[in-house]
Amino acid sequence: MTTPPSPPVVLSLAGSDPSGGAGIQADILTLASLGCHPLSVITAITVQDTVGVNDLMVLDSDWVNDQARFLMEDMPVAAFKIGMLGSVENVAVVSQLIADYPDIPVVLDPVLASGGGHELADEDLIGAMRDMLIPQVSILTPNSLEARRLASSDPDEDEELTLDQCAERILALGCPYLLITGTHENTKEVVNSLYGQDGVVRADHWDRLPGSYHGSGCTLASAIAGMLATGLLLPEAVREAQEYTYQTLVNGFRPGMGQFLPDRMFWARGDDEEEGDAAQG
Repeated sequence: MTTPPSPPVVLSLAGSDPSGGAGIQADILTLASLGCHPLSVITAITVQDTVGVNDLMVLDSDWVNDQARFLMEDMPVAAFKIGMLGSVENVAVVSQLIADYPDIPVVLDPVLASGGGHELADEDLIGAMRDMLIPQVSILTPNSLEARRLASSDPDEDEELTLDQCAERILALGCPYLLITGTHENTKEVVNSLYGQDGVVRADHWDRLPGSYHGSGCTLASAIAGMLATGLLLPEAVREAQEYTYQTLVNGFRPGMGQFLPDRMFWARGDDEEEGDAAQG
């Protein structure tokens, strides 16, 4: 009997979100939807729902390291996706992990706060990301608020920085690509800008949808990782991942009392347009 080929394997390192909206659960749903096999390394356990985060327990770095190392010794990984790490110690072990596999593309979603505004990273953790992690990743995917925090250690300066200035500072840390998403900007359309070492590579404009969504950033970063794992070059992977993510939001649903959740399996549920209208109605 012939063994069928394995789908592309993607290793996600992120916190657990029991609501299924963000975190490792969002990564698993997204990667599976795109035809990848997701591996999951839990970095933190949260108490949260669609409204917000109530509590957080960060896992010991040895547990994070052991989860990842066992998997890496067993299966060939085509891409890494990194989300919330929760501690300086976790940043250190993950930095060493990806340093040991320099040929595998790395997508970093620098989760610094929850969608409801709960702080998930202090200045020490952000400093560790700047020093140890960002120089090694293939692409960083902050929203505009996160980009300003990463670009400056002075909170009073954050609001004064343009996104182009943020990009220049962050790229100087060593990552080759940076995708800044514009959901939090006061613009008619959402503009997502992909920067490389020579400036803007592409800027994609999307209609601004009503309501707010829990897990859109996780979905986008995971989708980029999935696209890279299938062999797309990075600029094209970014474009395709944005299109996929936008469709998950158009078809989003509101199962609880808080934010909408992206529907990562929208393509499997029949008439996309009809469901999108229902989600926004």
